[in-house]
Amino acid sequence: MSTEPGLSPVPLLRPGGRSPIELRLSRDLTRTIKRGHPWVYGDNLLTLPKTPAGTQAVLLDHKAGREVARGYYDPQCPIAFRSCDVDGKPLDEGWAARRLSRALALRRQALTRDTTGFRLSHGEGDGLPGLVIDIYGSYAVMQLDGAGPEGFWNSTGIAGWLMQNLSLAGVYGRARERGAAGKLLAGELPENNIAEFLEHGIRWTADVVKGQKTGFFLDQRENRHQIRSLARGCRVLNLFAYTGGFSVAAGLGGASHVTTVDLAKPAIEAANHHWTLNGLDPAKHVGAAEDVFRFLELASSKGELWDIVICDPPSFAPSESTVPQATAAYRKLIAASAKVTQRGGLLAPASCSSHIPESLFVEICQEAVSDARRRATVLSIAGQPIDHPSPLICPEFRYLKFVLLRVE
Repeated sequence: MSTEPGLSPVPLLRPGGRSPIELRLSRDLTRTIKRGHPWVYGDNLLTLPKTPAGTQAVLLDHKAGREVARGYYDPQCPIAFRSCDVDGKPLDEGWAARRLSRALALRRQALTRDTTGFRLSHGEGDGLPGLVIDIYGSYAVMQLDGAGPEGFWNSTGIAGWLMQNLSLAGVYGRARERGAAGKLLAGELPENNIAEFLEHGIRWTADVVKGQKTGFFLDQRENRHQIRSLARGCRVLNLFAYTGGFSVAAGLGGASHVTTVDLAKPAIEAANHHWTLNGLDPAKHVGAAEDVFRFLELASSKGELWDIVICDPPSFAPSESTVPQATAAYRKLIAASAKVTQRGGLLAPASCSSHIPESLFVEICQEAVSDARRRATVLSIAGQPIDHPSPLICPEFRYLKFVLLRVE
């Protein structure tokens, strides 16, 4: 691989066709944007000119008309302007290549050779607004976050850059809408669409065409690694397990037995495959394609207990308006999980809901453990790993919460 990635033979940005348009703030947001906040909502702009989504734009302040930032514009999206840079320089091919190169350099610096599955671009966190790129061994999956990013980034050119600078076999573009068809952007797809990769030496597979997210939940990598380090001799329960991430990590950490629960039968089948793929004893693992709440109710009625319980549900709060219902659902779920945790055992509830801040999630955990008539000690609170960065000024971008509790 080249140590200094350069320009793609195909442009990384879509041609704008003319000079950037000018947008004017309707109130004073200059300091916030200069400090790194990448989003401006439409109601904070004086006008919303009609122009194609993804058009380059220069953002001006609300008083003197001085330049604040450069980025791109989407008049149909609530996030009307996404800031790419605040240094006044044009957003050209050199800028795009430098940003991609910087993102790649961070991953090369941070990740060891026994990890070949990682996020290369985390959108705004890498100064590449709206652009997500995940690497699974020899394959990449790209996803653009709406019409604005699709009009700004040239996915074909970026795919060429990835092929050149990471020596990949193929790049696939996933559609943002669930169930919509994606397309092959460069190279070829892996056999049966299944890419193989490593995570701290663990062997994994990802369905790059139909798998959830881009094929795998890469953001829990370091939290899985922590569970692996704690699992020796333990009975482990993994709830909302998807394809068995925490389960296999616990098994390789020496767990005496692991129970994997997920409503989706294909996910349980994949979890079983990952278990045997890593040379683990099938007798030490059981997969249950069941509703988690029903599973916990039955287990509690039987008096079943586990030494480590991981509870990593899908997002319960897709919007701000759903936070009250999500809070109740998290509380019920964590209480039920605490009831099946052995005294002195570990409970690891997680939330990927960006609308549930860390302080609220810890409060939910506190109330839930109390509902279960238990007490707990916080051992650690973790979030997403180094390849999922976020602007310092944007706490809402730090969406992942992983709380490790010792339950008494």
